[in-house]
Amino acid sequence: MTDQETGLEIAIVGMAGRFPGAADVDELWRRVLAGQETITRFTDAELAAAGLSVQERRHPDHVPAHGALPEVDRFDAGFFGYSPRDARLLDPQQRLFLHMAWTALERAGHLAGDPGRLVGVYAAAAASGYLLHHLFRNPRLDSVSEYELLLANDKDSLPTRVAYHLDLRGPAVAVQTACSSSLVAVHLAAQALLSRECDVALAGAAHVLLPAGTGYRHEAGGIMSRDGHCRPFDVRATGTVGGDGAAAVVLRRLADARDDGDTVYAVIRGSAINNDGRVKVGFTAPGVDGQVAAIRAAQEVAEVDPTTIGYVEAHGTGTELGDQIELRALTEAFHSADGGRGADGGRCALGSVKSIVGHLDVAAGVTGLIKATLALHHRVVPPSPYCTEPHPELAGGPFRVPTTPQPWPDLGAPPRAAVSSFGIGGTNAHVVLQAVEPEDRAPDDERSAHVLVLSARDADALDRARAQLATHLDANPDVPLADVAYTLARTRRAFGHRLVAVAPDARTAAARLADRDSSLVRTGVATGTPAGVALLFPGQGAQYAGMGRTLYCTEPVYRAAFDRCADLLRPHLDVDLRTLLCPPGEAVPAAPELDETRLTQPALFAVEYALAELLRHRGVRPAALAGHSLGEYVAACLAGVLTLPDALATVAVRGRLMQAQAPGSMLSVALGVDEVTALLPDGVEVAALNAPRLTTVSGATAAVVAFAADLRGRGVACREVRTSHAFHSAMMEPALAGFAAHLREIPLRPPSIPVVSNVTGRWLTDDEATDPDYWLRQLRRPVNFTAAADLLLGERYALLEVGPGRTLATLVRQHEAARKAPVVTSLPVDRTPSGEDDAVALAVGRLWLAGAPVDWPAGRRRVPLPTYPFAGERHWVDAYRPDRVVVDATAPDTAAPPPTAPDVVTAPTDEPYEVVRRIWVDLLGVDEIGPDDDFFELGGHSLLGTRVVARLRDTFGVDLPPGAIFESPTPAALARTVAALVRPAAPAPDDDLTDLLAEIRAMSPESLARELHLARHEEGQTDG
Repeated sequence: MTDQETGLEIAIVGMAGRFPGAADVDELWRRVLAGQETITRFTDAELAAAGLSVQERRHPDHVPAHGALPEVDRFDAGFFGYSPRDARLLDPQQRLFLHMAWTALERAGHLAGDPGRLVGVYAAAAASGYLLHHLFRNPRLDSVSEYELLLANDKDSLPTRVAYHLDLRGPAVAVQTACSSSLVAVHLAAQALLSRECDVALAGAAHVLLPAGTGYRHEAGGIMSRDGHCRPFDVRATGTVGGDGAAAVVLRRLADARDDGDTVYAVIRGSAINNDGRVKVGFTAPGVDGQVAAIRAAQEVAEVDPTTIGYVEAHGTGTELGDQIELRALTEAFHSADGGRGADGGRCALGSVKSIVGHLDVAAGVTGLIKATLALHHRVVPPSPYCTEPHPELAGGPFRVPTTPQPWPDLGAPPRAAVSSFGIGGTNAHVVLQAVEPEDRAPDDERSAHVLVLSARDADALDRARAQLATHLDANPDVPLADVAYTLARTRRAFGHRLVAVAPDARTAAARLADRDSSLVRTGVATGTPAGVALLFPGQGAQYAGMGRTLYCTEPVYRAAFDRCADLLRPHLDVDLRTLLCPPGEAVPAAPELDETRLTQPALFAVEYALAELLRHRGVRPAALAGHSLGEYVAACLAGVLTLPDALATVAVRGRLMQAQAPGSMLSVALGVDEVTALLPDGVEVAALNAPRLTTVSGATAAVVAFAADLRGRGVACREVRTSHAFHSAMMEPALAGFAAHLREIPLRPPSIPVVSNVTGRWLTDDEATDPDYWLRQLRRPVNFTAAADLLLGERYALLEVGPGRTLATLVRQHEAARKAPVVTSLPVDRTPSGEDDAVALAVGRLWLAGAPVDWPAGRRRVPLPTYPFAGERHWVDAYRPDRVVVDATAPDTAAPPPTAPDVVTAPTDEPYEVVRRIWVDLLGVDEIGPDDDFFELGGHSLLGTRVVARLRDTFGVDLPPGAIFESPTPAALARTVAALVRPAAPAPDDDLTDLLAEIRAMSPESLARELHLARHEEGQTDG
């Protein structure tokens, strides 16, 4: 905390909005800097299409202007779980604010759903013109209850709707004070943060005026502008112009924001709200005393001298009475300490965003707050170029209205601004803001490969997100890519359609994201969640010269772990592994000594252990471990069976003893173990069960060579293994005594992470792990890797090979179950050091692509990035006009007209399934419904379910239980339930009836007709 801070500051850490002529806050700022008005002027054709008559359009007082927002009929219904039918009923203000709430929290980096962090919502919406003009008493909505309409359009439900769909657990409060609602919401949110009712607060509002595209009727003495322009504090001002928009800010306690690395745009030093009471002309009129009191209260809370405030974002409606009263109140509250009006000399700039976008009603206050915040963030006083003739009240006072952008004035304190918003009815709000010194940008960490992750609900949205991020990074090449990676991975929610990209810096990332053929950008669909990540550690034979060298140079975590291994091995080896694997210079030496078992095994262990530590640092937390021969020692060390010093000493002894044995050979055979065993000659035995049809044998070189020739003669594929000895064979038995003596001196512990045994192919038990004899058997007996792979695949682990090459991944992929499992390698498959950093980063990303859990690294800053690209699908009920063709307002746009009274259904002639299907189509608004589609997955809910049951009861006259939709949630199942009630089991026929039916069947057609005629005559039915 600095000397200029009180400790009660509230940080503005995120902003989002849609405004007339500005799709987001960045575009709004560009419009503000340019002084560019964004009010829409409607053509005569547009006014006619909106329903205005010729007389209305030609009326001399009609002004065809409004701050219109495009595509208010669009909504990403599927994203928020709405059926098309329910989306059409939802107030467009609430749809718009759902988008803005998600965007603001995502841009702030506080949408990850941390259960320990309470997020509050303080929001406002105007009265629903959609309900009044489009839905209410619309005969096309006879199937919709009043309760449904109110629930979908009541402004009180806005904050709770946001809390529900975004899963926010803090307070959810509707704020309604007319035009000042959203700035009052900001004040209440700040108070909730200070009282610790929540940890993050979202505050804002949405306003959409309907009917749209009509303009307004100017009335003399009213608040609406004569000419369709809003010119606050200018003598030419004749009133305001309405506008549509939605905006929200994300707030946090400043100390928390700094601790978490948030981007802070400005801080709220203090705020206050009050009401005018009766001290004014009338209910709708503003009052000087109330405004002065609110402004001074905010200044006192902020502990600032008003002479240090360089800009005021005023309420500024441009009305004659409103501007005059606001200027008097501001002048009284801001006059210099000596009380002289002229001494301040216009030191404080004045402006109003309404001159740009119009009056956004309940969203006006937060829009002004965003403008003032951006002004402080950029240290620019925004212009009001329209103000060529300032209001007389400005003369000699502390305020001026600049017509060009200006640098922030030096007033002897940090840059400060203030924002006012006053509501009809007298609720006044005032906020004092202060700039924050930019935090020193953390340098990118030393790693040369960062993992960027993106996700979306569908492939099209993912493609849009990819393009957005590429454009953003191209425009901001200096942003630390570590911060970008952190923000994407740690602060956003993950969806099924996923993308990962690997790059060293922002410029390269932008290019790779734009290149659809880049090998370092991958996409995938996470269809499930694996049980966890199982690490697979390869054994001898996977090594290559220079393995891990690039990682040693570029990754500090890898380097530290490898250095520790190399230092611990110095007493056991006659060479430093760093000299062997990571020599200086560009060229990679051949290192033939790496084929010596005494060096190969310690070198492989060090590389695999350091690689596992790097992966852990990158967020891969193993849920299981398995290794192939030597690799089991890395697994045991990571599981805590052996300490690192003991594990390295043991591997060094093991390698030395194994190399001391007589040379031998090994052969990989493309047969299952039973087939190989039946063909084995003397002196050759099974050394490894690697895959269902891949077995390795081992023995004396001459015997193995002869066996290979025999196999090839039989047409069996086989390949010599690159090795100097016959491992896992009788030729290793002389090494057992010396190894046993070493093991007796080594403490062994039960594994803290599950490990798969090489010997059994099952989970390593505590008794086995702590028994030295087990580790002797592990050296001598065959490696049962195929059973280990079966075990891990059967338990749905994602598998990651941790070591050079792709040997184990190739073996695993030969299992049938591997087709549905993620199997990933971590180092380049071409067995060269080049690209190792990219390969490791991509491996982590590929695990995430498959849905595996990754605990992404923390400790970086949240930076603003492009947010979720919502789909813009039309969900709209057109205003009812009796002279127009009637179509179903809740059905898709292409649907045929429904019955005039959908709730009154006559007895069906169709099977129950077809009736059920038609009712679902009607109530869900979905065209295509299949027999096995789930009602709730299509967007249905309990309230709608009761409507389905009620209509089926009325249609079929059956006593269908209320819970039937829950027990039978598909059309086919529900139809069967209905059919069982419609067609009860027929009683067993009696003997007399059976005899009668037999007689009827035996009659000729003529006899049957005669008998029926007689029967009718007897009953008096002679007309039939």
